[in-house]
Amino acid sequence: MARRDRKRGSGAGNAGMADGFLMEVCVDSVESAVNAERGGAGRIELCAGLMEGGTTPSMGLLQVVKQCVRVPVFVMIRPRGGDFLYSDRELEVMKADIRLAKLHGADGLVFGALTEDGRIDTELCTALLALCRPLPVTFHRAFDMVHDPLVALETVVSLGFERVLTSGCDSSALEGLPLIKRLTEQAKGRIVVVPGGGITERNLQRILEGSGAPEFHCSARSARDSGMKFRNSSVAMGAPLSASEYSLKVADVAKVRTLNAIAKNIL
Repeated sequence: MARRDRKRGSGAGNAGMADGFLMEVCVDSVESAVNAERGGAGRIELCAGLMEGGTTPSMGLLQVVKQCVRVPVFVMIRPRGGDFLYSDRELEVMKADIRLAKLHGADGLVFGALTEDGRIDTELCTALLALCRPLPVTFHRAFDMVHDPLVALETVVSLGFERVLTSGCDSSALEGLPLIKRLTEQAKGRIVVVPGGGITERNLQRILEGSGAPEFHCSARSARDSGMKFRNSSVAMGAPLSASEYSLKVADVAKVRTLNAIAKNIL
C-alpha cells in the first residue's frame, strides 16, 4: 500500500494532494503551468528545453508563471543539456541562476551534479545547496546516471536534499520500479523518493502501489497544432530530427485531471 504521509517543506499546503499523493508536473511554458494547476497539480517544476530533459528556464518565464499560478513553482537549475559533469564556469552560471530564481519568487530549486566516475559531486552540491536555502531542493534525474544508486541515496540524504527524482536508473519509472521501491524503503522518510519518467494514466497506479512513494512527477503533455497559417516547410529551427515548429507540446488539463483521479482512487 502506498504511503500517505508527505515530507514537510513542499510549500504546497493541500493543493494537488490526491488523497495523500502529491503530483508534480514539469512544464516549459506559461500555458502548460496554468493547465497543470487547473488539472490539479500540487507543484510545478519549471524548465526550458523539456526535449533535452529540462534546462534552466528564463527569469521572464518564472516571473510570469508566478503571476499566473498559486501552486509552488520549483525551478530547474541546469545550464545545458547533456551530462551532469560541470566546469567551474558552469558552476558560476548555476550560482547566478539560483540567486535570480530566488529573487523572482522560486518556491524551490532542482539540480544535480556528478563526478566523472558517476558519483554525486558533493563539493558542487554543497556550494549550491548553501545558496538555495532556506528553499527546499530536489536532486533531479542526474541520480539515474550514478554508478551505485544505493550509495548515492545516502549521499543526497547526508547533503540535505528534501527530494530525489528518479526513474529507478532505467528507461522509465515503470521499468525501474523495483529499484524505486528499494530506494523508498531505504530512505525511511529521511528524503522523499519521487518516481518520474514515462508516467502515464496507464501505469500510474502500478507505480504508486509498487513503489510506496507519496509523490510522483509527470509531464502529462499532448501535441497542439500551431496557430500559424503561413508555414515554411523548408526550414527547421533545430536539428533535423527535432520536433516541428508547428507542433507544440503542452500540458493537457484532461491528462493531469485523469492522473490526479487515478491517484485519488488508490487505497
